[in-house]
Amino acid sequence: METYWEQFLVAHPEHRGKPYIAEPFGDNPALADELGSLVLSGVKSATCSAVWNYEAEGEPIPQVGTLWLVLDGRNEPMCVVETIEVTLRKYNEVDADFARAEGEDDLSLESWRAGHKHFFTRTLAAIGGNFSEDMPLICERFRVIYK
Repeated sequence: METYWEQFLVAHPEHRGKPYIAEPFGDNPALADELGSLVLSGVKSATCSAVWNYEAEGEPIPQVGTLWLVLDGRNEPMCVVETIEVTLRKYNEVDADFARAEGEDDLSLESWRAGHKHFFTRTLAAIGGNFSEDMPLICERFRVIYK
């Protein structure tokens, strides 16, 4: 992972010294591989997370300019993305444009809602929370800057 990051910094020295996160998309290896592949192919350019997860883990909310070393299901580097937009929305306020940018399933808002309801129900249960239609989400758009 460190070697990959160093290669990224050689290609993009303007990011030297900036903090970054290194983690996969999703909450299991298969999902990490699937979503990471969608990022690499250009289909996925957005993601969202429950605010409650950030609060439970004591993690800072992503900001524009956040660098993310995207890992696959084996925690191997896939690419580096940079956050270009961060918005706070309720789950039931996510629109079709954002759902399409997430790049999952058939790209529709309906499939986004079904898939993310299942995902958030599972991941929030792990921290003692419950899914809610009006739960706050951090919605991020990003761009691949190195692969």
